[in-house]
Amino acid sequence: MELLAISATKATLEFIDKGGIFMYPLVLCSITGLAAIGFKAMSLGRSRTVPDGLARSMASFSSGDSDPVVRELNQGGSALARLGAVAMRHRSKPAEDITRAVESSAREEVVKMHDGISVLDVVITVAPLLGLLGTASGLVTIFQGLGETTDHLAIAHGIAEALNTTIFGLAIAVPCVIAHSYFTRRIERLTARLESVLADFVSACCHQTPPAN
Repeated sequence: MELLAISATKATLEFIDKGGIFMYPLVLCSITGLAAIGFKAMSLGRSRTVPDGLARSMASFSSGDSDPVVRELNQGGSALARLGAVAMRHRSKPAEDITRAVESSAREEVVKMHDGISVLDVVITVAPLLGLLGTASGLVTIFQGLGETTDHLAIAHGIAEALNTTIFGLAIAVPCVIAHSYFTRRIERLTARLESVLADFVSACCHQTPPAN
């Protein structure tokens, strides 16, 4: 197993080395893309956005002991908790006022949910272009030497190496495109879930009387 890992690492390093100087920014793109995917996977986790337990507690807010719910909302450990806390601060006001306050804060939460998506956009655009640029640069070098050699096998080998950057660029872009699509769709689902839970919670809050100071 260790020999297999060493062999794979060696082959990868050789592949990168053969691709020329443009392989290094492509490696940076791949690291950046992986970091963005990991960040979004964590930040869009259910516990950080719409925890099921809190959503159920908020659904029954008007019918039971509200103290545990209020404590969790004040902790602000998720997007739902922070928006619920906004609604609680405006409770006893008309539903329209509470809704406006929640919607204003919700826009900030949605912007936070999109953090990192722009990084994937950049990687998706830049990686294939860097790959093509590396290939074009390699082909220019090969064609400049056509008059110096008639070794067609060497020329074909050089062209194959020049195409390494295009392969690497596309290999970076494809998973980033898939991740971008998945995260965008997940944000849409989470936003819809937030709206559903908060609509009922706002209705309950407008009938609550804030505690006396």
